[in-house]
This record gives sequence, C-alpha cells and structure tokens, in this order.
Amino acid sequence: MSERRLRAPLILALAGALAACAPSSTPPEAASTNEARATPDALSEGWLRIAGTDIPRVARSQQDLPVTVRSDDDVEVTITDTSRTIVGNDDIVMVMDALGLSDQVFAAPTNAVTETGRQAQHHFLFNRTTGVEGILSLDGTLFVGNSLRRHGKLAQPLRDAGQTLVIVDELQPIPDKVRKLATVFGHADEGEQLAAQVQQQLDEAARIAATHTRRPRVIHISATGGGGSPTVGGADTAAAGLIRLAGGINVGDEAKVANYSQLSNEGIVAVEPEVILVSEDDLRVFGGEAGLWKAYPSLKQTPAGFANRVWVMPDTQLKVSSIGGGAGAVALAQALSALAAELDALPGA
Repeated sequence: MSERRLRAPLILALAGALAACAPSSTPPEAASTNEARATPDALSEGWLRIAGTDIPRVARSQQDLPVTVRSDDDVEVTITDTSRTIVGNDDIVMVMDALGLSDQVFAAPTNAVTETGRQAQHHFLFNRTTGVEGILSLDGTLFVGNSLRRHGKLAQPLRDAGQTLVIVDELQPIPDKVRKLATVFGHADEGEQLAAQVQQQLDEAARIAATHTRRPRVIHISATGGGGSPTVGGADTAAAGLIRLAGGINVGDEAKVANYSQLSNEGIVAVEPEVILVSEDDLRVFGGEAGLWKAYPSLKQTPAGFANRVWVMPDTQLKVSSIGGGAGAVALAQALSALAAELDALPGA
C-alpha cells in the first residue's frame, strides 16, 4: 500500500478537528496582517497544520489595583500601575491578551511571536545581557519577568532604581502561572476562571493520550535556539512538555538534549523520529520547506523524513507555555492519536 494511501486516514481523521485552524492568541484589538512573518497557508503533501482554536479569554473588566503579590524571587511587591508594562516574554503577553489588557503591553522582546508583542511601542533584546539601564530607559510602570535565570539578577538593581518588578517564573504549571499573572494585573477572580479552563484542556489532552495505541516518536526542531543555529528541543522545553502530555515521545529527551541544543546528523538518524514538529515562526526563519531540509538534511533519512511527515504548530501553542498551551495540547493529542492508528496499520507494525 502506498504511503499516500496510508496517510489518507490520518488526514481525514484530523479534518474535523483541525481544518482551518489558526493561531487565536491575538485579541481583536491587537490583530493585524504581517505578511513578512506569515507562514504560507499551502503546505506540502504529508505536512499538516496542527492548532487548537479554543483559547481561553475573559471580557475586559475593571482592574483591582493596587495589589500586593509575592514575586517568584520571594520578594513582596505592591503594584499600582500596569498601564506601561514591560514584558519578559510572550507567555506574559498571552495572559494579558486573555484579560483584555493588550494595550498595556508597552515593551516586549525583539523576538516576540505574538502580534501584541510585535506591535508593542518599544522592544528590547531578549537574552542574558539585557541591562538595567536599557530597561530603565523604557520608562515603564511595571516590569514582569518570566525567568528567575534571566531576570533574577536584574531584579534588585531595577527595584533599587525605582522600577516595580515582579517575576512569574516560566518553569511552573500553566494554570499556576495564569493565576499569578492575572493577580499581578488586578484580575485574581478572572485568573481563576482562565486557569480552570486551561486545566480542563490539559486534562482532556491527557485523556486522549491515554487512549493512544502507541506513542509516536516526535522530534521538535527550531531555527532560533542555540544562538541562532538549528537545534532540537530537549526535555526542559515547553514543547517537550506538550509532546509528552499529548502522548508522544520527545526524542530530544532520549538524546539527552538540554533546552534547545544541536544534535549531530548521526544523532538525528539514530533517534528515529516518526514526526517532525516545527513552529510557524521557525518555519519562516528556516525559509520554508526547502530551508528546513537544508538545515537538517539527515531528517530525510528518518521515518518522518521518508513519510514527509512534518507538522506545523503556532509558536504560541508549541513553544510558549501560557494560555494557549491547553488548546495546543488537545490538538496535538488528537493528531497523535490518529497517527498512532495509522502507524499500527503499516505492514510489519
């Protein structure tokens, strides 16, 4: 039986759940067309676009400020004004979007993948060298960091200079993160609602994953990790957590890859991925299909490469651990369930 015919059941099974899906993390007030960054709608035969559409959000309401919270660097912080918020990364932006506070995203990293982050009035370099002077020069009313590793050293100098600063570390369950961030913005009750919706989606993804007849092997590749070099997602990435929850095997775990790291051509072949998973923005950076295969020629020699089985997901559901993670997990779990059945039908399975 031909590979094309074997793929047909998978495509048909996914059509109802995934057809016409598109990233929905961008609120109406922040939406705009960005042709330079758009991923082409047409994908090659065998490629699929995987995306959830049910991104939790609430109607904008009055903020309950001032509010006093405990930052994840164990400092109590009182917040009085969030109107010019400097965000550490897109996970914070997405919660602000969900709360209807997109217009308060004042400054964001230069590599933002959300439309709200890209359209912020100011941008700063996203790396470990981000300086105190640069942040202070933005004149924001609040800095919300998302990493104890990246923002922990900035915290006290910025506070000493008068900058209100809170860290909500990215390395925690999404519902907990949503609750904390919503509280920072004076929306504790709304945060509970959003967190509950995300948890329901994560539970649904886990339920679907438990029904898989096998766990497909997934390699998540990136064009932007490892100092700009092509990399594979390791065990501690948001994508790896999503893959595991959705019922797949993240081959980066087996390869002992940390964060986003390079893997040799021999190593890529050895882990035998059955699915190649890439984000929309990374595919753009690769330069589309031709650029992806050029960056990773050895992927052609894997089960996923032979089948031309590449799945493309929104960055906000794959690489960003935030409000869209639950919807992304459900969509990926559905796709992996269909693939597991397809792989079981292969000769010799």
